[in-house]
Amino acid sequence: MSRPTSEHGDTALVLRVPEVEPPAAALGVPAHVTVLYPFLTQQRYDGQARDELAALLHDVAPTTLTFDRCTRFPDGDLCYLAPEPAEWCRRLTGLVWARWPEAPPYGGAFADVVPHLTVAHGRPAVLDEVERALTPALPVRSRAGELTVLALAAGRWRVLETLPLGA
Repeated sequence: MSRPTSEHGDTALVLRVPEVEPPAAALGVPAHVTVLYPFLTQQRYDGQARDELAALLHDVAPTTLTFDRCTRFPDGDLCYLAPEPAEWCRRLTGLVWARWPEAPPYGGAFADVVPHLTVAHGRPAVLDEVERALTPALPVRSRAGELTVLALAAGRWRVLETLPLGA
């Protein structure tokens, strides 16, 4: 995740995928599928927002995500693992976004939000190498049973808390 602009929040909601660590830990970001980024500012993510988010998640049944293929976005400089069921991820994003419409996914930069777990950025040759290395280890399955709230401070992401799904 990049640094949000000043009009966007400095928190993010993610589903951690520890089975694929560590593709993106350099800035404190665990392997994850993004649910909503940027979310709220840390000042707005207060007790009330936390309680509202926890209440929304109460009705979301946990699931198992399966990552069985590497793929790329059309611009070609990013390789990712595609989670299935992707629609479950989209519904979770939509649920949170509906409650906080001022926080559209990726700041509204994309018409279609594609659930993904980034594994590499770079030139096609680098992405080809990463894909060749990862493919034999697929599929990977991960239990999506909690949502992690991350916050950006001093250029690094840290975990604020985790909230259970379906609790």
